[in-house]
Amino acid sequence: MEMPFLTFSTSSLKNTLTLTLAAPPSSLLRALQFPQRKGIRPVSAAMSTVTPVEEASKSPPLQVAKRLEKFQTTIFTQMSSLALKYGAINLGQGFPNFDGPEFVKEAAIKAIREGKNQYARGYGIPNLNSAIADRFKKDTGISVNPEKEVTVTSGCTEAIAATMLGLVNPGDEVIVFAPFYDIYEPTALMAGAKIKAINLRPPDFSVPIEELKSAFSTQTRAVLINTPHNPTGKMFTREELDAIASLCIENDSLVFTDEVYDKLALEEDHISMASLPGMYERTITMNSLGKTFSLTGWKIGWAVAPPHLTWGVRQAHSFLTFATSTPMQWAAAEALRAPDSYYEELKRDYKAKKAILVNGLREVGFTVYPSQGTFFVVVDHTPFGFESDIEFCQHLIEHVGVVAIPASVFYLDPEEGKKLVRFTFCKDEDTLRKAVERMKEKLRR
Repeated sequence: MEMPFLTFSTSSLKNTLTLTLAAPPSSLLRALQFPQRKGIRPVSAAMSTVTPVEEASKSPPLQVAKRLEKFQTTIFTQMSSLALKYGAINLGQGFPNFDGPEFVKEAAIKAIREGKNQYARGYGIPNLNSAIADRFKKDTGISVNPEKEVTVTSGCTEAIAATMLGLVNPGDEVIVFAPFYDIYEPTALMAGAKIKAINLRPPDFSVPIEELKSAFSTQTRAVLINTPHNPTGKMFTREELDAIASLCIENDSLVFTDEVYDKLALEEDHISMASLPGMYERTITMNSLGKTFSLTGWKIGWAVAPPHLTWGVRQAHSFLTFATSTPMQWAAAEALRAPDSYYEELKRDYKAKKAILVNGLREVGFTVYPSQGTFFVVVDHTPFGFESDIEFCQHLIEHVGVVAIPASVFYLDPEEGKKLVRFTFCKDEDTLRKAVERMKEKLRR
């Protein structure tokens, strides 16, 4: 005898009724066609089921809000899991396999031992806010009030989310440059915004200014810029930034800038959008500690903006994480006061790592595109005969023992990126050489 499979929730947010009985798929399909009872609505009307119907009899279906149903487990999580499964060298996800500087770690230990372990002030401990303001002035020439214009967040990812949720309204449009970091689209959608993507194309990934002009409309709330750019390593030129700034002023739009790789500007000088004439008043500059100090697990980020924009960021931040790790904030303040010699040595080290990987990839047979900043490089994998970046990356992991990231995940239209894959060189030199040797030995054209 077949048993019904029903899942209901009441229309009240506080009272939920769930009835679930095991059933074969046929019963499930019939159950979902039952008429809606007054005062009760099927969960499927409000939530999207992402597991196959065939799995329903084995376990309750996974549920996710419709605004997020198109998104799967992040590609970085997937690839890192596969790296462990196959014993592959992970040149996919952008985290170092070496540790951060001792003086920063010791500052965190000291703060913990001194009892700085309770909730921090919501927008950051005064010491860190001041250190961020000092660094911002040194980098841009702009003096900001650390109490009114600096907000400490749980990594730059939260700064992006707080900026989107705090300053973007449902129906607004946000322009991004594809390929783009995969957090941008879901955070915009959670804010009820529409994403418009301007594709940057190889070999130089330059900004198509005329295409950008045509993307602006009366609904354009903001342009989101990432420079140096993940995944391509492109650095936006002064001419490109000037053009974007002019369009934003003309259309009264904001600029959200993700500058987490600013200290990894390896071939060109980094230019912050906020430093351009007339742009600080409409720019939110976001950054973090993790990439510069090889401490990605600490998740210390920040947003710098004028008071009238900081207000929205802080309102959202208050209801996302409220506060960020207290001892790590004390250590971050020490890190940001590092001498210039630290940053100079950082660039030297990464230039050496980049040379090992880029030269090796060329020798293997990839078409390697220029990378001016970050610790990423994008290549064309098509010389090896695979139809797509996904197929190539799967082969690379399973048969070569190296992990790369398929670039199609960074585009609204995956077709735009199917010829490209991204490698990272934020690994020790030994690891990079081993990865190159594996590809030379096992990857065939």
